[in-house]
Formats: sequence, C-alpha cells, structure tokens
Amino acid sequence: MSSTAELFDQGQFQAELALKSSPIAAFKKVIKQACTILDQRFCTGYDIRKLITERAWLIDQILIQAWKQFSWPESNRIALLAVGGYGRGELHPHSDIDVLILIENGYQEQFTSSIEKFLMLLWDIGLEIGHSVRTLDECAEHARNDLTIITNLIECRTITGADTLRKQMLAATSTEHMWPSSEFLIQKYLEQKARHEKYNDTEYNLEPNVKGSPGGLRDIQTILWIGRREYGKLKLHAMIAKGFITENEYRVMNASLLFLWKVRYALHMLANRAEDRLLLDYQAKVANLLGYTAEEPKVAIEQLMKKYYRMVMNVSSINEIIYQHFKEVILEKNKTPTITPLNNHFQIRNDFIEVTQPDVFKKEPSALLEIFLVLAKNPAIWGIRANTIRLLCEARHLINDKFRHDPTNSQLFLDLFKCESDIHRNLRRMNRYGILGRYIPAFGHIVGQMQYDLFHIYTVDAHTLNVIKHLRKLSRSEMMEKFPLPSKVFLKLAKPELIYLAGLFHDIGKGRGGDHSEIGAEEVFNFGKLHRLPTEDTELIAWLVANHLIMSTTAQRKDLTDPKVINDFALRVGDENHLNYLYVLTVADINATNPTLWNSWRATLLQQLYTETKRALRRGLTNPLGRNEQIHQTQQAAMDILIRSGIDEDEIMSLWSQMGEDYFLRHTSSDIAWHTEAILHHENNQDPLVLFKQTSQRGIGSASQIFIYAPKQWDFFAVTVSIMGQLNLSIQDARILPSTSKFSLDTYIVLNEDGSSIGQDQHRINTIREELINGLKNPENYQTIIQRRVPRQLKHFTFKPRVSIYNDPQNDVSIVQIEAPDRPGLLARIAKIFLSYDLTIQGAKITTLGERVEDNFLVIDKTGHAISDNELINELQQTIINKLSETSQPASDNFILSI
Repeated sequence: MSSTAELFDQGQFQAELALKSSPIAAFKKVIKQACTILDQRFCTGYDIRKLITERAWLIDQILIQAWKQFSWPESNRIALLAVGGYGRGELHPHSDIDVLILIENGYQEQFTSSIEKFLMLLWDIGLEIGHSVRTLDECAEHARNDLTIITNLIECRTITGADTLRKQMLAATSTEHMWPSSEFLIQKYLEQKARHEKYNDTEYNLEPNVKGSPGGLRDIQTILWIGRREYGKLKLHAMIAKGFITENEYRVMNASLLFLWKVRYALHMLANRAEDRLLLDYQAKVANLLGYTAEEPKVAIEQLMKKYYRMVMNVSSINEIIYQHFKEVILEKNKTPTITPLNNHFQIRNDFIEVTQPDVFKKEPSALLEIFLVLAKNPAIWGIRANTIRLLCEARHLINDKFRHDPTNSQLFLDLFKCESDIHRNLRRMNRYGILGRYIPAFGHIVGQMQYDLFHIYTVDAHTLNVIKHLRKLSRSEMMEKFPLPSKVFLKLAKPELIYLAGLFHDIGKGRGGDHSEIGAEEVFNFGKLHRLPTEDTELIAWLVANHLIMSTTAQRKDLTDPKVINDFALRVGDENHLNYLYVLTVADINATNPTLWNSWRATLLQQLYTETKRALRRGLTNPLGRNEQIHQTQQAAMDILIRSGIDEDEIMSLWSQMGEDYFLRHTSSDIAWHTEAILHHENNQDPLVLFKQTSQRGIGSASQIFIYAPKQWDFFAVTVSIMGQLNLSIQDARILPSTSKFSLDTYIVLNEDGSSIGQDQHRINTIREELINGLKNPENYQTIIQRRVPRQLKHFTFKPRVSIYNDPQNDVSIVQIEAPDRPGLLARIAKIFLSYDLTIQGAKITTLGERVEDNFLVIDKTGHAISDNELINELQQTIINKLSETSQPASDNFILSI
C-alpha cells in the first residue's frame, strides 16, 4: 500500500459515508486515523518533506470530498484554491489551512447557500480553516492594496473546481497590473526587517520562534516569494541555475529548512496547537523526539539549541546573499554601476565593497581580514557584495596555523580593535561568515553555544559580541545620559582596544569544563604571544578575563558598607587603572547578558563599589578606613543636613543613641538625615512609619527605597516580605538592622516583579504604604506564605537548594547562605522557617540571578547571639533544604504523545 493510500482510502471513505446519516462522523474518523499515522511516522524518523506534503495531500482529499457533499450549479464558475503555505503543499499538524473560494464575477449570489454549508461542515469536522470568498475583481482589488494577500496568491493552486479561474486571477494580479517585482522586493525587505526587530534582531533568543525569528522559516519563504514574483514558479533548487545560490549554499539552506521543519512539526505535535515558539516548556521534549539524548536533559537541550542556532545563522547568511542578488537583478538591472577604487584588493560598487578580482583571497589570504578593517574605516559602505561574501566563505579554509602566525594578519586583526567605529558590526560579520571562529579557534567552540538558564538569554558568542557593542556605546557622548559614570570612566582608558579584547575573551572558556575565567585568561596569554602584544597589555587583558565576575559578585552579594569588604576588593584590584577597566567591562557585561538586568539598583551598587574602592586606593591599602572614623564622618555629614533644616541637635543625638553602630555604617548621610527628620516628626510613634523614595540614576528606571520604623515584633521580617510579595514587589536588598531601642530600623530596595520601576505612581506608592502599615499593626491577620502560580519559565529550572551556615564570631551572628530556585513567596517561606526556630534576622542580602536566588541572612538566636548548637545548625540546614525543595519540584521530562 502506498504511503498516501494508507492515509486516505476513497472507497472505504465512501462506504463509511453511506452507513452514516450524517457525514461528520466519517470525516472525523478518517482525519483522526490519518493524523495518527502521520504523527507515528514522524516519531520513527520518516522523511519530513514527505510528511508535510502528505498532510497537505490528505487535507486536499478531505476538502474535495466535503465539496462534493453540496450542489454547485455551473461549477465552471467557481473554484476552491489553496493559498499560503497550504498553497505550497506544505502543512504541519496545526498549520493554517488557508483557502480561497474564487467565483467568476456576477455569480456570487447563486453559490452563497452552498458555500455557507460547505464552511459549516468543515467547522463541524474539526478543521480550522482560514477562508476568503472573492470574485475575480475583488481578488484584484484586495491584492492591489494588501501585501499579505498578494503574497498568499503567488502560491495558490486549485484543489477542485475550474482551474481557469485561478489562471485568470493570476493574470489580473500579475506584475503588469500591480506589485511590480521592484516594489514587491522593497516591501518584503521592509517587512522582514520589521519582523526581525520584533525578535531583537538576533537569531539567538532563549525561546526563538522557528517561523518568525531571524534565520527562521519565514526568511526562507521570503526569498522564494521575491523570486516567484519575478520569475514565476521558482523553487529553491532552481535558484542555482539563475545564479542566485551555489550548489553548496543550496545544500546548506535545504538542510536548514528540513531541520526547522522537524522542529516545527515536533512543536505542533507536542503543544497540540499551532505553536511556533521553541519554548522552554518543549525544548527537552523536542530534543528527545529529534534524537538528542544525554543523561541530563539539559545537555540534550543544549545540543538541540546549538544545532538550531547554527542552522538559522546559515539561513541568515545565505538570505543576505540572495537578497543582494535580487537587488542587483531587480532594482539595479538598468542602472550603470558606480565603482570607486579603494586599493589593489577592493573597490566600492553601488555602496557595497567587492573584490577587484575573483582570486584576490586565494592570491592574498590576508585580504580575508583586511576587508573587515577596510569596512570599519569606511562606515559609509553598506556592506559586502553577495559575490564577495561567497568568495570569502569559499576561501575561509585558508585560515590555518600558518595564516594565524603571519605578522601581517596579526596586525590587521589588532588594527580592527583600534578603529573609531564599526568594531562590533564587523566582528559580527566575521562571525556570521565563519571567519572569526577560524581565526580564533577557541571562539569557534562557543558559536551557537547556549547557556541553559534565565540569566543568559543569548548564546555565548552572541553575548560576547554584545559586550563589545555595549563597550562601544560607552565611548559615545550620547550615552552620557544613561551611563554617566561608566562613560566618564571609559574616556579615561588609555588603550580602549584592550577592553574590547577583554570583552572578546571574557567568556571564551565556557563549555570546556573547569573555571571559564581561568581558561579564558590562558587563551589571552596565547593570543598575546601570537600577536606580539606588550607584556603589560597581555597581563591586563588576562587579569580582566580572570576577574571579570568579581566586581558584580562583590557588589551584589557583599555588604558594601563594611570597610573590610572594600579594602579586600581594593587589594584584589590593586590600582585605579585596573579598577577603571574592570568597572567598564562589568557594566557592559551585565547589559549584554540580559537587558532586564540593568536597573538603578545594580547601577548604584556598582557605582558605590567603584567610588569606595577608588577612595580606598587613594587613601592607601595599608591605611584602611576604620569603623569609628566612618561612623563619625557619616554622622557629621547627616548632622549638618539636619541642623540646616532646623532640627534640634539634642533631639538628634537622643534618637541616634538608640540606633546602634551598624545603622550609621549601612546608610548614607542623606538617608540618615531623611530618616531622622521623619522619625522625630512622627506623631504616633507606636504606629509603623513607612517612608518611600526613589534611588536616583539618570537614564535608568529607578528602584524604590522603603524605610520602615516600627515597634519590634518577632515576625516583623516575615510579615513584611509576605506583604511585599502579595503586592508583586521584587526585593533587591534588605537591610535589617539591630538597634538598642524597642523599634526596628529596616530598609528594603524594591522594584516591580517584572523588573520595572514603581516610579512616581502615587496611587501604587500609597497602596504599598497602607498595606505595610496595616499588616505590621495586625500581623496575626496576615497570610505569611504567598500562594501564586510559579511563572512558566521558572518551572523548567529546578535544582536541590544549597544551604551553608557558619558563624561570624567578630559580630556574634550566624550567616545563612541559601542558593535555591526562584519561586513566588520564597522569602516569606525562609522567614517562616527562621521564626519556627526562634531566630531573628539581623540582616539580609538578596540576589536574584535569572531563575535562581543567592541570599545571605544574618541571624541570631533567642539569646541574642550566634547559633552555638551544631546539631541545631544541621537541623536548620536540612529543614531549609526540605521546605524549599517542596516548591521547586522539577518539571517532568517525560511526556505522553496523544495521537
């Protein structure tokens, strides 16, 4: 039995129809049976091209039989056409089934009743049809005004009825009457550009859309649409004869197409709907279906996604070549080219650079790097001509060890990093055309390598080039508004090219096991030797790569008000030059990792660490600032502010005597003055005082600082964080300070749960203030655990919580370090555990890194001291692990295929 006969047996179907009083059951039965067969074939590795064409064939048979159920008088005046993807004869499990019922002018009324019954039957049998009913004239009118309609009609075919109508319609909508090839090409290019922008103009998204993202199926379809508008029935392979692609490019494009079809088919089957997004929910299951196996699902996912990213990168590269060919053939065929010589190797033709001779790269392999340097020095050039891109790719095998050891090539590569513009753009071109990974083999290993977490949303190579892009931004005057201090520091760098090289190498060691920072530093030493860099330059770059995480981890995880923390960091940095380079690299790294990470609080923390470290370096590392000196300086500055506001000095000192030393170490003088004035003016000092203000950073959505002064109570922290969780606030930092009075002095830095700023939304501010006051006055009435659904993406990142507890004898507190999956109400759960052990929180450092949290708590027992009982410490550790594990059960990697 043939593969299609197994899907639809017309004789058996007719027999089923004869036995039923209604045709609906017979149609549903044959559709269900055929879809089951198709899905089973997919699971056994059946040819994907046959699979989607056979599904389209199946739907053809169903529509033909449905059409026959109704009377069509003068049937030569009506036709049922497939359009869009269905018109191409390609259908995935839940692809749009788009049809056009085409009627000869003047005959629409006599078919109205049958059309309505036909469409109702399709709906009843479960086919979700996208349909339009038009006369020939209406088709022409709508197509003239709508790019989508004319595009769908390009690929139409007749399913049943009079094919002459389709031919008449195509004649009426031809390029002679509307949408000439030149206009169609321009509009399709603009449409593609706008679509790419929706996906951040990158192939490397954490959850890409296999149809719409850059390098996806739509990019391949766009090429075919443009070609068919100019040449008629043009298929991908036929473009070889037209000179648009080479045989090798066709093989690459075809392999990419088949791979993307497999991924899309799997997505539709798993989601049981038209799902084109490769969501985290499906990545493990798609990897399983496509044969990527590993002991850890995470590894299989990374294998799948690396293949995906490489495929879409190929599509993007070839798409660029073909589009340029179309542009030359369609838009510039009657134009006399403008040619401007550049040097012996290159010239500009109509704003694009090209080789002067086809054998330039073979005769002078150094030109493989030189072309990118020429582009960087001439930013007015739009890009590389298609033929030259092809020659470039064909010659890239010439980049070998001999090529890398050639001093000419070393200098060309280094000179690129000294250009005033377009460094990032040309590195990106080098990566797309496979030049960068060949010149630096270590970079080739990270191309398409994903990092399976919510912290890094790009592949390693895309993130790396993004770092250089953000470093370039810091050099521009227009960035001073958004990055005032980083931009100022960048301009102090004596050799900006060194920071770009540090950006290029900072993550180059990922995916090889071991510490990627150390591996990267070793790669820098090899690079420096090969490129004859001065020893001090190589050492600086290697130091930056080895230490590129230290500034962000110190700022986000340690107490920056502790002089010892600052002094230890200053000792690690050594001097202001290293500090300046590290600060700039850290800012760029955070911004290039995930656009949601950069907020005013992170900016403030980094700026504070930079400023305090700079002050420590200038003071001298052997002469660190003491606690008493720091407290005195802060109090004096706050006192000056308060006295100018007319506050009595004796009242100030009386209040301050109750606050404890840590309060003055962990707050700025301006915040202390703000708190003090508000407390002294607080009329009912038994009610909680809740103050609210924005942390200010120009150009950044600011975080909000909430200060709470209230009578001490045992569940103060638990109630507070629970209220904030219910209000959809994300706590960035918590300063829970001991005081000698009966009042708590707590400060929280918060953002909205989505990372946005509360800003000046006075209604929301008042709501937050009222909820906190009411909750703290009536803690027994407040639910301490938040029952909210875990966000979709977080469900897929689970691991057993890690907890360490140790004592700080100097400050007589126990330090509890918790690393756990982020979940709604996590802080409230932790606080409840501490309450159950009669532990009081003295301080908290909250750090959220994508899907996980790394929180530190300072706690004391009911005697006011660190936990001294080792058995109790072990019990507390296990309790935290067990309780937090209840909220972080792993998502199942098993699935049942419903067919």
